[in-house]
Amino acid sequence: MLCAGKKSYFAAAVCIITVTSMLAVYYLRLQGFSHQPKVIQEGRRCRGKIASSTITALKGNKTFIISPYFDDRESKVTRLIGIVHHKDVKQLYCWFCCQPSGKIYVSKAKIDVHSDRFGFPYGAADIICLEPENCDPTHVSIHPSPYGNIDQLPRFEIKNRKAETFSVDFTVCISAMFGNYNNVLQFIQSMEMYKILGVQKVVIYKNSCSHLMEKVLKFYIEEGTVEIVPWPINSHLRVSSEWHFMQDGTHIGYYGQITALNDCIYRNMERSKFVVLNDADEIILPLKHPNWKTMMNSLQEQNPGSSVFLFENHIFLETVSSHMFNISSWNTVPGVNILQHVYREPNRKDVINPRKMIVDPRKVIQTSVHSVLRAYGNSANVPVDVALIYHCRKALQGDLPRESLIRDTTLWRYNSSLIMNVNKVLSQTMLQAQK
Repeated sequence: MLCAGKKSYFAAAVCIITVTSMLAVYYLRLQGFSHQPKVIQEGRRCRGKIASSTITALKGNKTFIISPYFDDRESKVTRLIGIVHHKDVKQLYCWFCCQPSGKIYVSKAKIDVHSDRFGFPYGAADIICLEPENCDPTHVSIHPSPYGNIDQLPRFEIKNRKAETFSVDFTVCISAMFGNYNNVLQFIQSMEMYKILGVQKVVIYKNSCSHLMEKVLKFYIEEGTVEIVPWPINSHLRVSSEWHFMQDGTHIGYYGQITALNDCIYRNMERSKFVVLNDADEIILPLKHPNWKTMMNSLQEQNPGSSVFLFENHIFLETVSSHMFNISSWNTVPGVNILQHVYREPNRKDVINPRKMIVDPRKVIQTSVHSVLRAYGNSANVPVDVALIYHCRKALQGDLPRESLIRDTTLWRYNSSLIMNVNKVLSQTMLQAQK
């Protein structure tokens, strides 16, 4: 230690002043470090192990990196989607290695913690760094300092570097599948409804599900419909299954749902015309159009300049059943048969129904669950006579008599195709596995 063995007051004072001065100089150097990329080393190879996990913890820094994305909508930056402690993480630096020159650039990051943190100490964050003008870096490392050795730091591949033509029209983002999820029948029905309505890709941030659900996911992965993003957030933080902070010692709400949604938007920014943000028990049902493509064409014509379309949520009670579509071969499959649940709750006075979204991902900067936080363009509320969210779940208004519920059989328009498609999935997964 610098002060070890010093016993006199004078020596102790000199020691304290020296240490304080050293810390002050170091702090001022950090404060003065520019957001503009600066060459700090030349003539070396890029080192460090390439990160392979979906969630990577930075050592001792209360920062978790999901993935970096190239973003040139305003300036040439790398935008890292991450999770940070909203108070304790003050400074981060991007280390870019440019090949073949071997120059290493460092730029100070702007840390933008999303406003919808709902009281939790950790929240979704954008970690934004200006890129060097004269190179297009393929990887970036994150360090709490612009000085030191980064050879042991993980390197992250910067995605979206190359613009692509859209491979799909609609991608659904589901975040996050947790709690040993086992609502198998409803999940299959939702997936088949998505496909009927025009979805080509479903991205699922999977934390945990049942063994039976794994079989179903395997079918959809092999089919090419589902992409699984592993989401082991509870290996890093104490997660809550609630959306708001309960003063219970948890770190982040609803299994980091907001972070996953933001990552899903950027992950699909260059490959999907639209991204749909909803849960596995929710289906956006068009009332005036046969599918999402014709619906969105109409909505865009009616709302020029809008890039975010919000659909009103309506609760269809899983506790109130119709005698129709009681299909015996489905009764052994765990989960809810949505075709039997066509009674929805009426609107409540002075309560605004939450909404879910279909967005143009290239126009979104930050999103929350029920609205975008920052975007280029406007948000449009879709009238309930054009489309609504079919959300089959437990009641929010538990004391309502049946005669107060609204019978809404819009879902039955698709019953023939839906039944046929669900039976196909069941025959190729569980029924074959049981033989």
